[in-house]
Amino acid sequence: MNRRLFIVMAVIGFHVLGLWALQAGLLRRAVELVIPVNVMAEFIEAPQPQATPAPPQPEPRPEPVQKLRPAPQPRPQPVAIAEPTPAPEAPAGTSEPPPPAEPLTAAMSQIEAPPAPPAPPPPPKIELPLSDAAYLHNPKPAYPALSNRLGEQGTVRIRAYIEVDGTASKAEILKSSGYARLDQAALKAALKWRYVPGKRAGVPEAMWVNVPMSFGLD
Repeated sequence: MNRRLFIVMAVIGFHVLGLWALQAGLLRRAVELVIPVNVMAEFIEAPQPQATPAPPQPEPRPEPVQKLRPAPQPRPQPVAIAEPTPAPEAPAGTSEPPPPAEPLTAAMSQIEAPPAPPAPPPPPKIELPLSDAAYLHNPKPAYPALSNRLGEQGTVRIRAYIEVDGTASKAEILKSSGYARLDQAALKAALKWRYVPGKRAGVPEAMWVNVPMSFGLD
């Protein structure tokens, strides 16, 4: 117990002594004396000897390259060529020329040409129907009375289909005369007429034919 009390009293005494020294300025003076001495000791260092640089070494010069001269090639020596022995049949210094080649035309003539294709048959002859044969006795188309009084006239072209028996099964106006009465009169006459039937290669055949009909005032 006395030992603990002594330690506590010693610590309190040290604190009191430190406060008194701080107030009296003794601690500040001790710090000012100690710190500059350490700082000066750090900054002042012994001078170090300067190392002198070594002199530069001279660069090695490249050795001169010696150009190799090509070895001289031996000159070719002449070679003796033996002359061919001429044949006993042929005279010396002459040679037989090669046989002439056959001309191209002779060779082509020997090749047989392919036969020409047969000519196409001629087209069959076509004969159109007729309406103006004398033996048909086809009368002129009837002239409309009103067209006659009005002076209407012109030509009508009828397209009629003629059967093998010579009759017209149908008809149509291919070109008008400009007057409807004249066109209808021509159409009726074309359907009533008789015709010579058309033929193909001499054989009767039904076909179309153009029939002109004219209307004129006397």
